[in-house]
Amino acid sequence: MITLIDGLSLGSIYALIALGYTMVYGIAKMLNFAHGDVIMVGAYAIVMTLSYSVSPIVAIVASIVLCTVLGIVIEKVAYKPLRGASPLAVLITAIGVSYFLQGIAQLVFGSQPRPVSSAWRQLPKIPFLNDIGITTGAAVTLVCGVIIMVALTLFIKCTKTGRAMLAVSEDRGAAVLMGINVNGIITVTFAVGSALAAFAGMFYLFQIPNAEPTLGAMPGITAFTAAVIGGIGSIPGAMVGGILLGVVEKLCLASPLSSYTVAIKFSLLIVILLVKPTGLLGKITREKV
Repeated sequence: MITLIDGLSLGSIYALIALGYTMVYGIAKMLNFAHGDVIMVGAYAIVMTLSYSVSPIVAIVASIVLCTVLGIVIEKVAYKPLRGASPLAVLITAIGVSYFLQGIAQLVFGSQPRPVSSAWRQLPKIPFLNDIGITTGAAVTLVCGVIIMVALTLFIKCTKTGRAMLAVSEDRGAAVLMGINVNGIITVTFAVGSALAAFAGMFYLFQIPNAEPTLGAMPGITAFTAAVIGGIGSIPGAMVGGILLGVVEKLCLASPLSSYTVAIKFSLLIVILLVKPTGLLGKITREKV
């Protein structure tokens, strides 16, 4: 039971990161491999803000604001000029942005991990959960992760901006004819995805209370794998894929197969794509010529 809860908690983090990948791909038709490093920036924002002995709430808000602004700047500076370029050029640029952010973090903060303040780790105890071995951090991550994913789903389905996002993802040309500002929608998508990355960085500090320049690398790759498993471009698929990988990882770590956890996760991707090439909830798209 404890392993399952921990798996769902970790899966919530992967799902939040995967949502950023899948939203950007679904709307802008590009893979933002710098997304994992936005998580790293958000984690550093929390660590450095707490070093000034301010409230954790202030640190969280600072992280969300910084990551949101960073996402918008990356889109405007690195990706918007390449709107009509080949997918390969955009992909190489995304990888370049990723290494650029890691390099800046290493120059500013050094290569050694920076521990988060003890005020962050000393969460209030939840007696009936702590008594059975479930940490407060895992419980907060799971509950907040579910609330954020539900809120995002309602935002996409029930707001004018959300419906505009769906329209752009379905047919960008038709969306332009309907008067939708496609560039503005893409910017909003990057902002929302980067805000989700800030939450993921926050929750990740509950799991590993240290920030380092490569913090977002492995979670980013795992979350991208989750997005592909669920069906890249599918928001429910990203959630399902993230939860699935989180549970599988924790079950593997709790078994004699712990040394093969990474291999098992990526083998799962291969098996699912062999059976369903579009992912669990992905749709087959047909090119009109």
